[in-house]
Amino acid sequence: MKIVTFNINGIRARLERLVEYLAAEKPDIVCLQELKAGDDALPADAFEEAGYAGVWHGQKGFNGVAILAKGTKPELRRKGLPGDPDPDQSRYIEAEVDGLVVASIYLPNGNPIGTAKFAYKLEWMEKLRLHAADLLAAERPTVLAGDYNVIPEDRDTWSRSAMKDDALFQPESQQAFRRLVAQGWTDALRLFHPDEKRLYTFWDYQRGAWQRDAGFRIDHLLCSPQVADRLTGANVDKWARGEEKASDHAPTWIGLAD
Repeated sequence: MKIVTFNINGIRARLERLVEYLAAEKPDIVCLQELKAGDDALPADAFEEAGYAGVWHGQKGFNGVAILAKGTKPELRRKGLPGDPDPDQSRYIEAEVDGLVVASIYLPNGNPIGTAKFAYKLEWMEKLRLHAADLLAAERPTVLAGDYNVIPEDRDTWSRSAMKDDALFQPESQQAFRRLVAQGWTDALRLFHPDEKRLYTFWDYQRGAWQRDAGFRIDHLLCSPQVADRLTGANVDKWARGEEKASDHAPTWIGLAD
């Protein structure tokens, strides 16, 4: 089983790229973020034609998350994070697929630091940590996948100095991420690439970042112990970032044994 997280950066602008990716890689479950479209504007017909059914939590022009599954429809568990300090923002959806609990997460960016946006980011992360604890307590196989907008470590960015004033790289953001993982989640991508220093999932459109490989790692798949025991691999499909009119994120995935 291949499970992918992919910040699509506008589903209508990137639909052709997404359909191409689904045809090429044939993932079983796809968690999408930053749809930038309301529920009524999402291309359900195109998903169905590609062999996927989905559930989504859209928002016109901003945010938006979805979970797609190949050959079956995900069973919706919830839309929205419990206790979300701003529930009007569509940042969390949770579903069950073939006995697996999956969440698609688009965590707040938080910039600029020192503002209400950064405070909202940290509060949202605390609400996520509390909900994640409940999910672990249920002892179900669970994957928390998405764009976390957090660079966990120095080695996860091409330049510490370039990111020093960015909300994604602040000690408070990193500490909140570590507290989440410390509950018992496995950071699957880092598990399979423990020593890799250029393990990136995002490259900005500006300043030739893709061409220079000036990226950072912000897309994560956190796995409960029941999923971690089944992991067979994890990686980044970098080829998708190099396509014409691609998202600035690359699909990031885990493989699971049956």
